[in-house]
This record gives sequence, C-alpha cells and structure tokens, in this order.
Amino acid sequence: MSDLLNPANLIVLAVIAVGMLFGLRRIAASTHGKSCCSDGASGKKAKKVVVADTDPSHYPYSDELLIGGMSCDGCARNVANALNALDGVWATVTYADHTARVRSKRPVDRDTLETAVRGAGYYVMKM
Repeated sequence: MSDLLNPANLIVLAVIAVGMLFGLRRIAASTHGKSCCSDGASGKKAKKVVVADTDPSHYPYSDELLIGGMSCDGCARNVANALNALDGVWATVTYADHTARVRSKRPVDRDTLETAVRGAGYYVMKM
C-alpha cells in the first residue's frame, strides 16, 4: 500500500485521471450530437463563409452569444460560418471563451441568430 502513495505513482495516477476526464468529456459530447467537428461525426459542418465587408463602422448593431456544445476551434469556425451566412452579419467566435460576437448592418432578431447556431449543431446558453 505504501508503494501506491509514493510521489511518482501519485503523479502517474493524476495524469491518468486527467486523461480519463478529457476522454469522458469527449465521449459525452459525441453521444449528445455534439462531437468534435474535426472527426466529421456530427454531420453539421457549416459551409465556409467569407465576410467581404469587415469595416466595423458598417455594422451599427451588435450582440453577444454564449455558445454551448463547442469542443474545439473548428467548432467555433462552424458557428461563425453559420452566423456569417445570414445577410448583413459579421460574426467572430472564440472557442476559448465560447463567445460569438455578432455585428449586423440592420437589426437581427436573436431567435434568428439562435436558429443559425442550432442549425450548425450547437446551442446558445443564457448569459
């Protein structure tokens, strides 16, 4: 029993536990239709959209969304593509803080934004 408590074994056990936690998180996400977009399992990859007009002064309206279900930067790109497909919208999405910053040339109903996010396979959380 004392061999189990030696510092080297504790470090190995901690690394294994952390690895299992991340593995379980990925499995849980994939079983809820939110698998990482890079493996193609979700089937919800949004078509790449390039915003031609990136002059912030042309976008007088803005909104911020907290996005759920993202597990990598590729997921953030999928959400951005889904939002940028909306007419007059320029969105940037950051995986690190799960935030979509949406600019628009005219008012866009929040339900429209949420529908676009859901269509990409993700969801909007309440802030």
